[in-house]
Amino acid sequence: MHNRTLGQSGLSVSALGYGCMGIDFGYSSKLSRADGIAMIRAAFERGVTFFDTAEVYGPWTNEDMVGEALEPFRGEVVIATKFGFNIDPDSGAMRGVDSHPEQIRRVCDASLKRLRVDAIDLFYQHRVDPKVPIEDVAGTVRDLIAEGKVRHFGMSEPGAATVRRAHAVQPVAALQNEYSLWTRQVETNGILDACHELGIGLVPYSPLGKGFLAGGIASAEQVAEGDFRGTLPRFQAAAFAHNLKLLDLVKKIAADRGATPAQIALAWLLAKAPFIVPIPGTTRLHRLEENLGAADIALSREDLAEIEALLATVSVEGARYTPAGEAATGL
Repeated sequence: MHNRTLGQSGLSVSALGYGCMGIDFGYSSKLSRADGIAMIRAAFERGVTFFDTAEVYGPWTNEDMVGEALEPFRGEVVIATKFGFNIDPDSGAMRGVDSHPEQIRRVCDASLKRLRVDAIDLFYQHRVDPKVPIEDVAGTVRDLIAEGKVRHFGMSEPGAATVRRAHAVQPVAALQNEYSLWTRQVETNGILDACHELGIGLVPYSPLGKGFLAGGIASAEQVAEGDFRGTLPRFQAAAFAHNLKLLDLVKKIAADRGATPAQIALAWLLAKAPFIVPIPGTTRLHRLEENLGAADIALSREDLAEIEALLATVSVEGARYTPAGEAATGL
């Protein structure tokens, strides 16, 4: 596994990271703590040095698991976590967004303990809080960096104008946005342009379309009860059936290159820019190894042009989020 640097931050990470959320949050099936720790360590043993979590995953349990799993490798890995939500401390219920400075500090201190580290390598604002000026958010993280509690500042799903305002106060090392063969808003909403211009890394989450692009789900009916994908417009029956045309196309592209659809989806992102570091997640060892194989696939300019031409022949049906979920992005 080769490394990449997230923009001009100097933060060097493996070219493919590992998204830890799905280990015990969001999907109908969860790994036990022991199996989750084993999966995280398996990723490290195979060259992954970049791990992504958040206080809201669980909530709190995911960070704690990541902390235990990676404690033996402290100094050899980069851990990213996130702040920005108001979580009821007793019930764990979500109570909206909250990026007030005092809340950021509370989350930072709690995350440090759960992750078992002296400093958070990359601290993302999970969602922009419209009630708090982004300058105050960036300034608070700047102060945490000065205090040695945080090393780098990141943002997840902000609007491009907000990124520029934040970056003027505290340089943003990385933006975490959804980006994949079926979710390409960053190419047109100014985020990718901002990354190029300001020297910011881009960390695509859901680079496999929440599993769709890996080809493991044949119909919307296979999405189990309790799986958050069942609430998403793209995973409703009619939209899902329509979107299988895209998956069939990706399968053809992969077969022509002796790869799997997941590997092509990840290799396509890696070929887009040298500062892009996707973070696919999985709970299965064979899928982990399959995903990491994408780092060995180099798509040429001609390959990318051919893929673009083929993608232009199909459309994607359905929004990526519910209206409420989408309303929380791009602020």
